[in-house]
Amino acid sequence: MLLRDILYKVAIEQVKGATDIPVAKIEFDSRKAGEGDAFVAIRGTLSDGHQYINKAVSQGATTVVCEALPDNAADGITYVVVRNTHAALAYMAANFYGNPSESLKLVGVTGTNGKTTIATLLYQLFKNAGYKTGLLSTVKIMVGDTEYPATHTTPDSLTINRYLRQMADEGCDYCFMEVSSHGIHQHRTSGLLFAGGIFTNLSHDHLDYHATFAEYRDVKKSFFDHLPKTAFAITNADDKNGPVMLQNTAAKKFTYSLKSIADYKAQILENQLSGLLLKINGQEVWVKLIGTFNAYNLLAIYGAAVNLGLEELEVLRLLSELESVSGRFQFIVSPTNVTAIVDYAHTPDALENVLKTIEDIRTRNEKLITVVGCGGDRDKTKRPEMARIASSMSHQTIYTSAKQRIEVPEDIIEDMEKGVEPQDYKKTVALVDRKQAIKLACQLARPNDIILIAGKGHETYKEIQGVKNHFDEMEVVNELLSQLNK
Repeated sequence: MLLRDILYKVAIEQVKGATDIPVAKIEFDSRKAGEGDAFVAIRGTLSDGHQYINKAVSQGATTVVCEALPDNAADGITYVVVRNTHAALAYMAANFYGNPSESLKLVGVTGTNGKTTIATLLYQLFKNAGYKTGLLSTVKIMVGDTEYPATHTTPDSLTINRYLRQMADEGCDYCFMEVSSHGIHQHRTSGLLFAGGIFTNLSHDHLDYHATFAEYRDVKKSFFDHLPKTAFAITNADDKNGPVMLQNTAAKKFTYSLKSIADYKAQILENQLSGLLLKINGQEVWVKLIGTFNAYNLLAIYGAAVNLGLEELEVLRLLSELESVSGRFQFIVSPTNVTAIVDYAHTPDALENVLKTIEDIRTRNEKLITVVGCGGDRDKTKRPEMARIASSMSHQTIYTSAKQRIEVPEDIIEDMEKGVEPQDYKKTVALVDRKQAIKLACQLARPNDIILIAGKGHETYKEIQGVKNHFDEMEVVNELLSQLNK
């Protein structure tokens, strides 16, 4: 493909050299740049791609896309100066792969909590309805029935468009995609044509990246601001930020709610460990998912499916077949009748929702033991709040490590313990090693008790000092409870 065609819709400020030259591929990692490539110099949080322009050129790159023309520009190389290389990369990637989002119906899901569940269950639902479907999620990437590993909630724009191209080529009708605030802010979704957008909720998260909560909210809102008038936009009317998301969108607006008037309204009739009995827009349906937060997720799924053309009663039937998502309120019951729940809850709001759900379904004769940790090198301000919630809503709380990355785990736990109220001190203990923390919870549990292991969910590894080792919490707790039963 010629460079001039790849640059369609890119905000160009200056061009030095020819644009009627072929481009072998696009790269933003100088280590991967090769003969005939276009290298896009991205300014990241840890490094600046502009420092590696010469390296990319020395490896054969014939085009450089940058925000500032280098002083030592090489002869015979085309330099394209743009306003924002993140945005340029997104449009270039879409053009290079033939704008694949226009060949299927792409739906983005954004918000603090629920993105993975909604995107994954929409994938399940449309697959069960007989459609070939794609998924871009935190847990995995699916192209029809083929699974690929996921590394980010929202991948880089080259990866997104490469998978969308594969989905379109293999006949996928739909793709459901998690859209993170990082992804929106870094223009990873620019250049994509969305058929719809879903807003889940907004609570404390990622304030290590976004300067303020208002900025975090506005970045989420910008996703809806850019939806076309052909798309639908569905928002949670019970979240105070829900209506804000749709203020400036050109898309068709819809709401869902458990508490107020909305286009998609539900009432919880029964909430048990075996599932939920819901009344959605006047029709009753039994689903296998648990808790109020999942009632919201299912309402969003219902609204999206109807907007994508499925018949309402058929959607209800399909909802009743859905299985829970890996690491989202997954549970086992041991031979001694101890219930162990593994959940990804890694924000204060998500943790509180899970604990409220457990409170709603338990009979009050059981003890609740919570194992919780916070990630290293991330938003520190949520640590004391998560510890406060866990200790106030549990009979026993064990603070431990989560994804400590390169941060000292004792420092993370110390930050958490600052949030514990005096009356809850005696109910808490700290164990840095996560497996030992889970083991202690299993030893403390008696028949009918409940153990919640929060913070990692679907993740099957521990990351310490940048090194990942296998660690599947469902496997660990199942093994430990089985050993204690012997």
